[in-house]
Amino acid sequence: MQKIAISSFCVVVLFAAAANAETVFVTLEKDNAIAVVDPVAGALTKTVPVGQRPRGIAVSLDGKQIYVATSDDDTIKVLDSETLQELGRLPSGEDPETFAVSPDGKLMYVSNEDDNEVTVIDIAAQKAVNKIKVGVEPEGIAVSPDNQWAISASETTNMLHWIDTKTGKIVENTLVDPRPRAVSFTADSQQLWATSEMAGTVMVMDSATKQIAQTIKLQVQGVNDELIQPVGVVVDKERRYAYVAMGPANRVAVINAQNYQVEKYLLVGQRVWNLAFSPDQKRLYTTNGVSNDISIIDLTEHKVTKSLAVGRFPWGVAVKP
Repeated sequence: MQKIAISSFCVVVLFAAAANAETVFVTLEKDNAIAVVDPVAGALTKTVPVGQRPRGIAVSLDGKQIYVATSDDDTIKVLDSETLQELGRLPSGEDPETFAVSPDGKLMYVSNEDDNEVTVIDIAAQKAVNKIKVGVEPEGIAVSPDNQWAISASETTNMLHWIDTKTGKIVENTLVDPRPRAVSFTADSQQLWATSEMAGTVMVMDSATKQIAQTIKLQVQGVNDELIQPVGVVVDKERRYAYVAMGPANRVAVINAQNYQVEKYLLVGQRVWNLAFSPDQKRLYTTNGVSNDISIIDLTEHKVTKSLAVGRFPWGVAVKP
C-alpha cells in the first residue's frame, strides 16, 4: 500500500486557511431574514428567518452571540452565532434601527427614531437602564473605543450629540451638514467621522474639541451630485484609510485618513448602505440594497473582487472571526 505524506507546506496552508476563516452576516429587510456568507469561498451558505424588517446587526465581544435589530418587532434579538437560534430579546424601545455596543460588551446604545431618544440597555440583565432624549430622527450611533463617548446623530436636527457614558448625559451638541447618517470613531478615539447624506460630505470631528476639523466633499465625474448620498463609514485601525458607502452613487469612496484626500471611488452594487471589515482588515464587505447583493473588496489593492447575491434589500453587515 502506498503511503501518502502530508507535507509541512500543506499543514501550514491548512492552518492559515483556518486562521483566516470568518463568517459574514447580512440583514435582509424584505426577506425578514439573515444571510450567512462564507467570504473566503465567496458563497452564500444559508438564509435564516429572523423577524420583521431586520436592519442593524453586530457580533458580541466573545463572538458567541449576534444582535439583530428587528425594527417592526420593536426589539433586538439575541441569536446564537453558531446555530442562529434565538436566545433572548432586548428591550430596545420602538422601531430600533441601529445600535452600538460598548467596547467592554456590557451596554448597548439603541437609536429610536420614532421617539427621538437613545435607549441604553444592560445586555447581561436584558434591561433598559436609561433613555436619553436627543434630536429628531436619531439613526447613526457609535461608542468610542476608550468608552468615554456615545454619539447619536440626529438626521432632522442636523446634530451630533455627545453623551458622556459615565453619566448618561449629553454634554455637547455639534451642528453638522444636513442629514447626518452614520458615525464612526478612529481606533485611538481621537477622531469621529460622520457622513452627511444631503450635502454629500464626510466630516472629521476632533474628539477633544467636538468640532469639525475637516470636511471632505465627495464628487464623482459623470455622477449627478444628488445621487451622492454618503451613509456608512469605517476607518481602519491604523488610520490609513476611511471608506464611505455612497448610497445611490453605487460607489465606495477610499479616503486617505492622513491628508483627507479621496484616492479612489470603487464601483460596487446599487444603493450601497453599510460596510464592515474582515477581522484582519484585508477585506471590506458592503451591503447593496437595490441590487440585492454584497461586494467583497480587497483592501490591499483597493479592488472589488466579487459581488454575491444574498437576498432582498441587504442592509446591515457584521463579521464573526
